Amino acid sequence: MKTLFKCAFAATVGFLLAGCGDDVGKVSLGLFTTKDVIIDAKHDPKIPGVTCHISRIEANLDFADPSDMGISCRQTGPITAADLAKIDMGKHGEVIFTESLSILFKSLKVRRIYDAQNQTLLYLSYSTKETNGSHKHALSTVPLYGSAAWVDPALSAGTKAN
Repeated sequence: MKTLFKCAFAATVGFLLAGCGDDVGKVSLGLFTTKDVIIDAKHDPKIPGVTCHISRIEANLDFADPSDMGISCRQTGPITAADLAKIDMGKHGEVIFTESLSILFKSLKVRRIYDAQNQTLLYLSYSTKETNGSHKHALSTVPLYGSAAWVDPALSAGTKAN
């Protein structure tokens, strides 16, 4: 009876969450499994010119541990100096996206960190719970070169010298 209740609960939660988010792809991992790879598109809330695609395992009707994920972020629109002025420039950056991965208090988080020396936005996706001795994580970068936010190092060095 407990197993039936767990399956019904998981199916209900899965059904309710299926309508949420911005799924752009779904790939089955096989005919005899209830696991799929889901690909979501998430836009950086403070830098709308950046889109991150996050792949993760969705285990319907299963209490599997869906910790593995991948992330790829790209410039998909303009990035301006005004956009950069809105973000946390500290070494720890800021969490821009969180999603529950399981009913076992595990979350997927995406944190944006600005690398000022290389004028690059770093997007780190990670699991909040350790799995088999590891916190699963992935990294993607968005260089600002070619965007309106790019500051030519030669010009900024010349300004400091004057």
